[in-house]
Amino acid sequence: MAMPLAGEGVLAMAGHRGGEAVLEGLARRVWEAIEAERASKPKLSVPARGLRILVETVKAAEEFKPSQHAKRVVFRRHGILGTGLDRLLTSVFYDTMKRMGLLDRVARELTGVESPLILDPWLRAALRVAADIVLFHRPDRTTLNTLKWGIADYLSAVTHPYVGMYYWRVFDRLLEYRPRPRSVEEALEWLYLLPAWFIRRMRELLGPEEAEELFRAFNQKPLISVRVNTLKATVEEVVEALRREGKDPVVSKRVPVVVKFQGPFDFDSSPLYRGGKMVIQEEASAAASLILDPKPGMTVVDLAAAPGGKTSHMAELMKNHGRIYAFDIDEKRIERMRTILRRMGITIVKIFKMDARKAPRVLGEEIADRVMLDAPCTSTGTIAKNPELRWRIREEGLEEIVQLQREMLEAAARLVKPGGRLLYTTCSLLPEENEGNIKWFLERHPEFRLVPLRGPYDESPLLPGTMRAWPHRHGTIGFFYALLEKRKRG
Repeated sequence: MAMPLAGEGVLAMAGHRGGEAVLEGLARRVWEAIEAERASKPKLSVPARGLRILVETVKAAEEFKPSQHAKRVVFRRHGILGTGLDRLLTSVFYDTMKRMGLLDRVARELTGVESPLILDPWLRAALRVAADIVLFHRPDRTTLNTLKWGIADYLSAVTHPYVGMYYWRVFDRLLEYRPRPRSVEEALEWLYLLPAWFIRRMRELLGPEEAEELFRAFNQKPLISVRVNTLKATVEEVVEALRREGKDPVVSKRVPVVVKFQGPFDFDSSPLYRGGKMVIQEEASAAASLILDPKPGMTVVDLAAAPGGKTSHMAELMKNHGRIYAFDIDEKRIERMRTILRRMGITIVKIFKMDARKAPRVLGEEIADRVMLDAPCTSTGTIAKNPELRWRIREEGLEEIVQLQREMLEAAARLVKPGGRLLYTTCSLLPEENEGNIKWFLERHPEFRLVPLRGPYDESPLLPGTMRAWPHRHGTIGFFYALLEKRKRG
């Protein structure tokens, strides 16, 4: 749970006091919020083994994306998936990921380094875990002692004795640490657990009150979302099986093949998952294939396809009859897609490990009845699902991402037959990646028209006919959709 959202109060404070008084007031407001959150939590007791696993998992989250995948890899290695320790560590792990930027600021101030990225990666992970537990939880005495002495010994063993010794010395300074924000923007980061530039952009887009609802949604743990593979099972069959596994599944009203339930869930040992009867996919992502509506026998191109959620869903809608050409450049994600397709019994997909912008040269032009372009993006709509993402995204890199999206749109347009359709989607909330790109595209391509979307989510006020899913309105990840049709000639 995030700290109490008090952005309006902080802004009001800044408007009525002088410089030093403002900073003192901001620091007090932030510390009061931290203490209030800590007081609302039960005592935290983590065994020594659990603390070591946490440090290893936080380190792995730098190497494997997304962080949920890193967690599954490490937890599987230690044999704790689906156990009580899994549930305890998952909670602390996501808490650490959610506050990553703030914890790195703490580490920077405690160590005096310009950036924690220059620290030993094991030390960096240990400081992140320690700062989260000390500042934002109520660890019992045993946990606190193990966090200092046990983790110092652990670091000495896995990296170097000097690293363990350094951590041990810094830990004492952590116990006395108090945040001292140097500006209103920095205070807002502590209170909203989001970077200042993103707070500003969302307040401009939604207004202050609704933006706070969005920020709350970002700081709540989302339900697990799966899509039923209708080639192998019915929704009712999957729901009943999940109930037998102790879950309380809810079928989505907007996308009826999507089922949601509380985590954690050990997918690796689930017969439903291993048997290809369900696949992990967010509701808003699953809606995309329904909107594009591929039919049996069609030729479909899926650009940026891996790890295959939409690819497999389109194959289901096509009754495994026709042809899907799937492009991606990430070998690990492609391997996951191959596994998913094999489990689900899908045989109509041909995979190209290739930049999607080359697809027209490989396949030819005007060959596709349907083209899916779920473009690479900042992924700002997935912050609740990928909590550390909020600290990785940078506003200054947006122009480069938009350029890539436009180049992929140009390639996608060349693939569509006259009368065929192209669906452009992103999981971003930023208008430059969404409505801005579609306006640009339609100005350059009069042979395309916008097909108005009337549901299952909300029409975008920035470009009528396009659609947005919102975390705080719809209980799913943020998503944008624009359906384009190439006019028939003559």
